[in-house]
Amino acid sequence: MLFQRILTALVLLPLVISGVLYLSTPVLAFLFGGILLLGAAEWMKFAMLEGAGEKALFLVSVLLGMVGAYLLLQVPGSAYWLFLASSFMWLLITLAIVRYQPERSPVPGRFTKSLLGILVLVPAWAALISLHGYSEDGPLLLLFAMSLTWVADSGAYFAGRQWGRVKLAPLISPGKTREGVYGALAGVTLWGGLLAWLRPEIGVPYLIVLFCLLACVISLVGDLFESMLKRQAGIKDSGNILPGHGGVLDRLDSLTAVAPVFMFGLLLLGGGR
Repeated sequence: MLFQRILTALVLLPLVISGVLYLSTPVLAFLFGGILLLGAAEWMKFAMLEGAGEKALFLVSVLLGMVGAYLLLQVPGSAYWLFLASSFMWLLITLAIVRYQPERSPVPGRFTKSLLGILVLVPAWAALISLHGYSEDGPLLLLFAMSLTWVADSGAYFAGRQWGRVKLAPLISPGKTREGVYGALAGVTLWGGLLAWLRPEIGVPYLIVLFCLLACVISLVGDLFESMLKRQAGIKDSGNILPGHGGVLDRLDSLTAVAPVFMFGLLLLGGGR
């Protein structure tokens, strides 16, 4: 499993980095749209949709949501409110995870889970595209946002395997440990410190590190949220398209949470550009 995980990462990372750095924003929007539609197909397992009609309606709704988000982003100032709303939704999801108790927490129905899928996937796609086209440094900003989730995930994975003892959220994801979280936080702290050292013009070092730590926490929330949905649906992975990683959503669960929050923070610091 570890060998497959590393091999898949070695194949995908150069492709992702090259695409982000060298493709135009419209082309990347199309490619990301296709990837997130694959994620939407996996989300149908979470929502336990039945029949071709329900599944087709969901996929069309996600696609129309992307078109609507693209049109909305053409309106000056609308991006700020879109990503504010998405960040607020992730705050509510965080509270729901903290308070989660299987015997007391109601399991959302198919419609609610389908709506959640749209509210998770569409803003994530819009944030990825907005980050890439934000400025001349947009591709680097997008890569940095992505790298935060990679570093957090890798830190949690290896620290958890080596030292993991105390369960983090056994009712949601029995495999995750507090030691894994510490590994993720340590990795992201070092990554943020390296960024502050290499690019001191970006801002005050401790603020950069704090921002990276916030992204790490949001990354964890995205991971736990998918784990909760998989547990409710009675499945282990969202899919099997990526050897060693599972499905598309197993690889993008953290990024779907981090991207809109990261973009909102960028807009907030930039005065709602």
